[in-house]
Amino acid sequence: MYTRLLRSRLLGCLFVITLFMACSKSGTDAPMSPCTGITISVNGTATNTSGAGNSDGSITATASGATGFTFSLNGGTAQSSGTFNNLAAGSYTITAKTSQGCSGTGTFTVTNGDACAGKTITVGAKITNSDKCSPSGTIKVEVTGSTGFTYRLNASGAYQAEDLFNNVGPGNYTVYAKDGAGCEKSTTVTVGSLDNGPLFTAVKSLINAKCATCHVAGHSSGINFTVECTIVEKKSNIRAAAVDSEKMPQGGPALTAAEKKTITDWIDAGGKSSD
Repeated sequence: MYTRLLRSRLLGCLFVITLFMACSKSGTDAPMSPCTGITISVNGTATNTSGAGNSDGSITATASGATGFTFSLNGGTAQSSGTFNNLAAGSYTITAKTSQGCSGTGTFTVTNGDACAGKTITVGAKITNSDKCSPSGTIKVEVTGSTGFTYRLNASGAYQAEDLFNNVGPGNYTVYAKDGAGCEKSTTVTVGSLDNGPLFTAVKSLINAKCATCHVAGHSSGINFTVECTIVEKKSNIRAAAVDSEKMPQGGPALTAAEKKTITDWIDAGGKSSD
């Protein structure tokens, strides 16, 4: 009888220990994560900026693998939309997250686009010719294909808001036009020389007849009246020496009243080669 009683007590203890172990194991298990088995993918497209220094790029992202997403850019504030605007060039990380905290990320790159792509800018100009010795031509720039233009004359020139260049001498020029986005186009134009006017033609003939024998290339005075623009440049000297003081021509008779009037009429009219 004692043996049976001992055996019964041992079986009871084993039952209690087994029950205790089962209850203890069940109480210490960690709860299953709501994101177990969920893989969230973030995809999308990046739109480049319109040009260097601009902040008009964008990223439009979508997420898959779950539902109810919010999106954040570089760890910023979450939003319901996957579209982010007003971005400068650079690398960005977009995180998509569910209400249960399940998340995935995608990396996108915004680059600087070509602000001039797709533009057809045409540059032309209206020209007025110039006096050959006194720059008086004009170049009026005409541009189509964009807005916000500024203009310059030749590569070394400075840009200006005005589309008109005044006091331009005869010669070839490159006209540049640049729009508000920095897109630049150019064209080459030629400013011609105006013909000699009748007043200058008469003065030139007179000077060549009376003074050019002395004032030629290599003369000690350094003045060469066989060059037309030298006559224009030295008109005040000619008037002072040949009209006012009769020092010209040297070694010959003074100019007649009619010859003096030829000079003064030309100078009073402006003293240009084209009159």
